Amino acid sequence: MSQITAPFDRPGYNQAAEDDDSIDLMALFGTLWRGKWIILGLSALGVLLAGYYAFVAATPTYRATTQMALVLDQSPIIDIESVMTGVSSDTSSLNTEMEIIRSRELVSRLVDELDLTQDPEFNPALRPATGFSLGKLIGGIKNLVAAPELEEELSPAEIRNGVVDRVRAVISTSIERQSYIFSISAVTGSPVKSALMTNTLAQIYQDDQIAIKVEGTQTAAVWLSARVSELRTELEEGQNEINDLRSRNAMVSPEAMIALNTQSVELASQQQAAELELERAQEALADIEAVRAEDIAARALAVNDAQLRSIAATAAAGDAAAIARFDRRFQQLLQQAAGTRDQLALRVSDLQSQIDRLSAQFDLQGEDLIKIQQLERETEATRVLYETFLNRLRETSVQIGIQQADSRVLSEAIKGNYVAPRKGVILVMGLMLGAMLAAAIVLGREMLQNTFRTAEDLENTTRTSVIGQIPKIPAKGRIPTIAYLANKPTSAAAEAVRNLRTSVLMSNIDSPPQVIMMTSSLSAEGKTTTAIALSQNLAGLGKRVLLIEGDIRRRTFSAYFPEALKRPGVLSVIAQFGKEDDRSKAATLDQAVFSPSDLHIDVLMGEKSSINAADVFASSAFSDFMKAARAEYDYIIIDTPPVLLVSDARVIGPHADAIIYVVNWDKTTKTQVNEGLRQLAAVNLKVTGLALTQIDPKGMQRYGYGKGYGYGYGGGAAGYYDN
Repeated sequence: MSQITAPFDRPGYNQAAEDDDSIDLMALFGTLWRGKWIILGLSALGVLLAGYYAFVAATPTYRATTQMALVLDQSPIIDIESVMTGVSSDTSSLNTEMEIIRSRELVSRLVDELDLTQDPEFNPALRPATGFSLGKLIGGIKNLVAAPELEEELSPAEIRNGVVDRVRAVISTSIERQSYIFSISAVTGSPVKSALMTNTLAQIYQDDQIAIKVEGTQTAAVWLSARVSELRTELEEGQNEINDLRSRNAMVSPEAMIALNTQSVELASQQQAAELELERAQEALADIEAVRAEDIAARALAVNDAQLRSIAATAAAGDAAAIARFDRRFQQLLQQAAGTRDQLALRVSDLQSQIDRLSAQFDLQGEDLIKIQQLERETEATRVLYETFLNRLRETSVQIGIQQADSRVLSEAIKGNYVAPRKGVILVMGLMLGAMLAAAIVLGREMLQNTFRTAEDLENTTRTSVIGQIPKIPAKGRIPTIAYLANKPTSAAAEAVRNLRTSVLMSNIDSPPQVIMMTSSLSAEGKTTTAIALSQNLAGLGKRVLLIEGDIRRRTFSAYFPEALKRPGVLSVIAQFGKEDDRSKAATLDQAVFSPSDLHIDVLMGEKSSINAADVFASSAFSDFMKAARAEYDYIIIDTPPVLLVSDARVIGPHADAIIYVVNWDKTTKTQVNEGLRQLAAVNLKVTGLALTQIDPKGMQRYGYGKGYGYGYGGGAAGYYDN
């Protein structure tokens, strides 16, 4: 009976290794090594394709470089820095100059200068039709996928714009660090063309610098000329206005103004003296008028007049004639005082009139003088500005013909140097890309591979020992397979079965297995062929071997032993051990077995049954039958149905001493195998070992496993075993 133990217990198995998620570099290297032929093949293909591109398909390109320097300390012959300046020395300005060199304007001049629109390298319309190319293939695919569009003929302007874009793409500039030296480079398919383009572009750049300076100078000259004319007109108008003012005011001058001021001061002084005298005269007149009604003595005393006082002495005596003379003299003095007052008042008024006249004349002449002085200052400023601009205009006019570029050529391009394709680099890149693609294919195939190709992989996945590796038998059909096993006892397949036999018999040295059950996950995994081969190999030990067809549903033994179809089968033999009612259809084991002459074994065929097969094998009759068979045969091989399809194998399993689980090489998936083993473990059935069957030696070599994996996998086995 089979041992009831944990299904995945295997001596020496390292659980820590299973739980280790780190990358196994040796396994990775082993995978790449197994795919070495793919890697070598694709690497060689990559080198060939790269070589074809580098030496045949690719167009050689050549780089030519013109070296120039910016001239920043160039002193102009005539200093007109305020009118036109050159290139600045800061980094931003230098970078701007580099972009100016590659600008569409200068490149357009280069295209026109060298007539590059007629060059097929820059005008695809002029290129001759070529054969197959990757670009044409991709373009054709795009045309098939995209909606068809009507091709419109390009205008000359559009063609020229396209040429300018392509020329700009092959031109580059660079600046030497910590210097004012820069380079203009062009990469084309001709070394001469590359040199011609860079030298021509350098000359165009210098001409453009001069043209910009000349244009700026001419613009400045035009502006200066207009400004000089305006200033000349302003100067003439100012001078004419000054002359007009001076002609209208001939005496207007600072000296005349001083004389008028002096005269005005003198008149003011005279007026003050006259006003003082007028006050005195008014006081004298008031004194006389105040005593007019007084007596003679009072009037004589009040009036300081000697004649009046002499008359007053006679008149005081009452002399009428003297009184008359006194009155006349007093009246005369009164009139004299009034006349003096009037004269002085008239003089003061006359002096005031003179002063007013002089003040008005002074104010009028002062305004004219100020206006004249202001006009003179403005005219003088205009004259200075006029002379300055006139000098600038003369300098600018001279500078137009002597402008120089702000750069100079240090080294002209002589002939372009070969730059591409870089054959060595392309070959190495082709080799690397081919190897990387091949490695990706190998690793991807390994990652996507969900079947078993090696016993090591099968053991690591199932945690169960692999006790047999059976190569594919080189025979077409099941009957020829029997003949091959009988006629090729020294073949690689026979030796592999012999190794399987040894492993099974030594799986339990203390109690070698007598009943061996063969099962698998699915059908067509080589289980029946392996059971027949193992039976034939056990018979070679001189033992009695019974091969039982446990798959009574499909009954595939009929394809191997068609001559035994009319003989009783396993159900008839089991019926002998069953109920009394079933024994009418029973047959003895000797009556039912068939002995192929070339295999030396007894075969018990399957029979069609109306009863469920699992129920048959679970009956006590089957158990009694197995006991009887054990008594008559040394070894019993039971070929059971696949575990994942029906439950028969799990029912038969407890009657077996050893269980061999067959796995089809590179076909049965890991999930299927694990599920089959899990179902057996669910009923406490331990698999003695796994047998990897139908191994294809050519497939092993194709996958890169070489000749180190069992029998018939490489040239060494073919020379050792007689196939």
